[in-house]
Amino acid sequence: MGSNDERGFMQLALDEARRGRASPNPRVGAVIVQHGAAIARGYHAAAGQAHAEVAAIRNAERAVAGATLYVTLEPCNHHGRTGPCTEAIIDAGIARVVIGCRDPASHGPGGTERLESAGIEVELGLLEEEATALVADFAKHVTTGLPFVTLKAAVTLDGKIASRSGESKWITGEAARAETHRMRDDADAILVGIGTVLADDPRLTVRHVEGVDPIRVVLDADLRTPPDAAILDPKRESTAPTWIFHAEDTDSSRKEALSRPEVELIAVPRDARGVDLGAVLKALGARDIVRLMVEGGAHVHGSFLDSGLADRAAIFIAPRIMGDAEAISFAAGSAVESVDGSARLVRTEVRAVGTDWLVSGDFERTR
Repeated sequence: MGSNDERGFMQLALDEARRGRASPNPRVGAVIVQHGAAIARGYHAAAGQAHAEVAAIRNAERAVAGATLYVTLEPCNHHGRTGPCTEAIIDAGIARVVIGCRDPASHGPGGTERLESAGIEVELGLLEEEATALVADFAKHVTTGLPFVTLKAAVTLDGKIASRSGESKWITGEAARAETHRMRDDADAILVGIGTVLADDPRLTVRHVEGVDPIRVVLDADLRTPPDAAILDPKRESTAPTWIFHAEDTDSSRKEALSRPEVELIAVPRDARGVDLGAVLKALGARDIVRLMVEGGAHVHGSFLDSGLADRAAIFIAPRIMGDAEAISFAAGSAVESVDGSARLVRTEVRAVGTDWLVSGDFERTR
């Protein structure tokens, strides 16, 4: 669908969308085209701020009457923190609107119909696959109440994340580590298990690039997190809080040592592997965590795979071979009897990052 020029304009809108930190709202970008040239761009920068369509209209240096608007997501037709984008588009005199994909939110339907009722020509579905992928995290959150979960790891060619002693620094090179920190900046929260806290004492902050520290989440059923752990940020080097999920039946005496304003202890049901991941994700979703990156160890990755709660994987592969059966693998989940029973990625991408490769894709849903 669409000419090369039109696809190019929508690609510009997609690029604009990626500039925003709109969570828990979707990332949306817009481009206004007049006489075959882009005259204004806009994106939804943050929740509560102008939506992409309004930002583009405001950024135009001349009247946009009769112009075409390319927007990655169906314009909203409801009153929230801001007014309906449909009304702003109508008032600006835009003659044609080209939309990437429909709004998956329950309040979304009606935008296209409102524009058409005002006499505006509307076309839907240009670069639809790319536009839909851009809001996959938002779509999951508004339809299920859960965050979109990405499993991230750095592995050797034989799938090891650490030596048998637990050493993992550094499997990948500096470029891959910088890319990891860009991914952290893009996440609302980053999650690890208590095993990673005890073995690596991570800070889980954004350091190798400029960005915003995500909320730090720890799965710690029995509250074994040391009071001086770096993830608790004892030096207060970050404004990001730390949330520790523990089992409801945990010894209450262990809570006092971890009690401080920047740390929140959250009780959830216990299960055979520690804490109930479904309950954890439900609690995170209720707190408007839309994009969750899991940097857990083998136990945590295995738990997410076993439960079917992971949506995406982003795995950095280094040109190394550990060659040790006792070295720690990416995931320690339940037994898989056949290749057909393994988790499979679809819509995969492979790209070089320095001396390493990043393989990413969505988990195929078979149930």
